[in-house]
Amino acid sequence: MNKDNETYLKLFWGGSNHHKRCLLSKNAKVTTVTTAVIVLFCLVATFCDFAALNTYIIAGVSIENQNLSSISIDKHQEQEFPLECTKGTQTCPRNYPTKHNPTNHNNHICPSYFKWIHEDLKAWREKGITREMLEGARRTANFKVVIVEGRLYLEKYKKSIQTRDVFTLWGILQLLRLYPGKLPDLELMFDCEDRPVIHLDKFQGPNASPPPLFRYCSDQWSLDIVFPDWSFWGWAETNIKPWKEVLKDIKEGNKRTKWKDRVPYAYWKGNPKVAATRKNLMKCNVTSKNDWNTRLYVQDWDKESNQGYKKSSLGNQCTHRYKIYIEGWAWSVSEKYILACDSMTLYVRPKYHDFFIRGMEPLQHYWPIRDDSKCTSLKFAVEWGNNHVDKAQSIGEAASKFIQEDLDMNNVYSYMFHLLNEYAKLLKFKPTIPQGAIEFCSETMACGVNGTQRKFMEESMVKFPSDSNPCTIPPPYDPLTLQEFLERKENSTRQVEIWEDEYWLNKSNGQ
Repeated sequence: MNKDNETYLKLFWGGSNHHKRCLLSKNAKVTTVTTAVIVLFCLVATFCDFAALNTYIIAGVSIENQNLSSISIDKHQEQEFPLECTKGTQTCPRNYPTKHNPTNHNNHICPSYFKWIHEDLKAWREKGITREMLEGARRTANFKVVIVEGRLYLEKYKKSIQTRDVFTLWGILQLLRLYPGKLPDLELMFDCEDRPVIHLDKFQGPNASPPPLFRYCSDQWSLDIVFPDWSFWGWAETNIKPWKEVLKDIKEGNKRTKWKDRVPYAYWKGNPKVAATRKNLMKCNVTSKNDWNTRLYVQDWDKESNQGYKKSSLGNQCTHRYKIYIEGWAWSVSEKYILACDSMTLYVRPKYHDFFIRGMEPLQHYWPIRDDSKCTSLKFAVEWGNNHVDKAQSIGEAASKFIQEDLDMNNVYSYMFHLLNEYAKLLKFKPTIPQGAIEFCSETMACGVNGTQRKFMEESMVKFPSDSNPCTIPPPYDPLTLQEFLERKENSTRQVEIWEDEYWLNKSNGQ
């Protein structure tokens, strides 16, 4: 772990029941007719079990060593594959399907932010990725993932902050369970720390060979490849549940307080110690002398942990009309939780981006806030929203709809699939299992752990293959369309700043 991230970490902590069908009590007295009925019933039940068993064999799915009473069938008659924890040395089960055979062929086009996959891999599109280029990313990587014939092998280099590496690997394993045998063989390097390190200015010219490195965020001056962050499968250290469960909580929280009945101020709760920009934000809090239309609270995760996380439920934080998003050490995990809240997000101008935010637009999904004059910018945003409640509400709800629909776990997995699939096409070498590499599967990761980590793994575990294919990735942006899209976003931000300047000019003139 580098010194930057050591500093960050210090700042951060400031059995089912079985029913026997044909058991007759030895003491029971039954008539010949009753006995005949019971025997007939048992024969029918046995035939049904035999037919069900053969259904799985015909489908090519082995249920060897499976307890029939534990198999759960849904409307597509899919067999569930729960964790198979064994005593002693844990091994990876061999009964999970190795091929993806969907029966639902109604496919759809992925959300527009998937187009950025093409942009993120553009640096390697012409020359491809050699093994030498891949090994060049080892310098800062936490681990290397190797996928061969649908199985994952790990070469670990160093521990990450908290359990980021654990849940990132867990997420990739769930992708393999969702679409078994569908991903091509590949090798990749992953850096779990915050800030991008593959700087564009160091890889210019025709002979440039940038190392491909995956991480959670990047910026316009870097080539790091953005990937969904670990918290989609749970953030154990802060008791934040897997994304699917969090979305349910926030959706319920949104229903509890109608938008126009919410507190008409801007809300933020977080750790101000992790970045100078957040410390600066705290100057905008309400005082006896100034009211910048904000209500800002310090989140002490160490204290919250000791008190059982009673005051950190994300579903209970959708009570204000406006919520502030501001980066921390780099991009912040809090982004998706804030945008999901129906509140109009006041988005402080960022330096970094994750994989989905590039599909969202100012004035459509959020309200841009200046970073160099936060207090005046926030005050104007809230004033504007309270004077245009219908428009402010529609911005908040458009963001929430985007997060609930375009960023559900199906789309997260589809994004992962397409990113890795497109990346694998660029490899100029045959992926091989490194000597001494360890095979990883859900069992080797989850069976040996307890507590919150185990709970979140069980909650986010994919128990059977998807009944459909991933969504269809849209084609790349053509240069003109991409330029127009970026200019539209910048023009919207500029428009807000013009309104803001006019507001404060009129204030100073006493209007």
